[in-house]
Amino acid sequence: MTDLLEIEGLVKHYDARRGIIGKLTGNPGLLVQAVNGVNLKIKQGSTLGLIGESGCGKSTLGRAILRLHEPTKGKVSFDGTDITTLDADAMKIMRQKMQIIFQDPYASLNPRKTVREIIGQPLKIHKQATGSELDDRVADLMKKVGLNTNQMNRYPHQFSGGQRQRIGIARALILNPKFVVCDEPVSALDVSIQAQIIELLANLKQELGLTYLFISHDISVIGYVSERIAVMYLGKIVEEGDTETILNSPQHPYTQALLSSVPRVTKSDTGKERIRLTGDLPSAVDLPNGCKFHTRCSHAMDKCRTIEPTFQVTEGTHFVSCHLVEEQT
Repeated sequence: MTDLLEIEGLVKHYDARRGIIGKLTGNPGLLVQAVNGVNLKIKQGSTLGLIGESGCGKSTLGRAILRLHEPTKGKVSFDGTDITTLDADAMKIMRQKMQIIFQDPYASLNPRKTVREIIGQPLKIHKQATGSELDDRVADLMKKVGLNTNQMNRYPHQFSGGQRQRIGIARALILNPKFVVCDEPVSALDVSIQAQIIELLANLKQELGLTYLFISHDISVIGYVSERIAVMYLGKIVEEGDTETILNSPQHPYTQALLSSVPRVTKSDTGKERIRLTGDLPSAVDLPNGCKFHTRCSHAMDKCRTIEPTFQVTEGTHFVSCHLVEEQT
């Protein structure tokens, strides 16, 4: 498989003066360092799972890739084209190939528009269909995502959370994109509905030949949907590898802690010692020196506090950014 998406040195910083942080501190020079030099590749037809705690920069990375948030610097190559250099008109054309499914199905749908208008809006914007042709395409996609076409003229408030997310999925797919950012698409849903949506996304990927960046804070979900996993901490990727390797042989202490936090329900698991992280995620306004994880890592050494680790290849395509791994290899 060829690489559909390649991200090189992607950075996204926000001016804190525009938010409450700048007002509280009175410091006009503060930057919220949400994404700090991310490098990733996603092969066509595959799913890359992006995992990390809330606030680590996952959603910002997904939106920066699509230029919904303009990157501060770095390069995003999609299908051989560096989209960070495109002007507004060229980017509008490119957006037909790159779409996003948002996290909150309640906030991401316009309450004043019908399902027909919500799903069909991209077709109008890109002048792909009008009238009966638009209705036919909307109806066809509603069937694909498990919605009744008789509900086409209803409004979002008349649907459940799971149905609303199906509407959001249909809107994202109506232009037949190649690449979709799934930004925590099931985290706002009941557990019983989550499995249905995950299965729907998996089936659509196979049927339509889609490529996903699947963002989640749930390692169990990521493990189920992804061929590869990237672990993110404070704006950086700290470990990346194929799903089986990450789940069965994690090398970075942060990845190990994430896996240890998965709830256990069987008797055979209850005796295993958990890895408990101390402290909260540091502020993206004032990042720690050296390894960004050293403030919460039980294995931290002196150099972890001053020197930032580089990526080490442990085996094949498994990458880890950790001084402990450096010393073991």
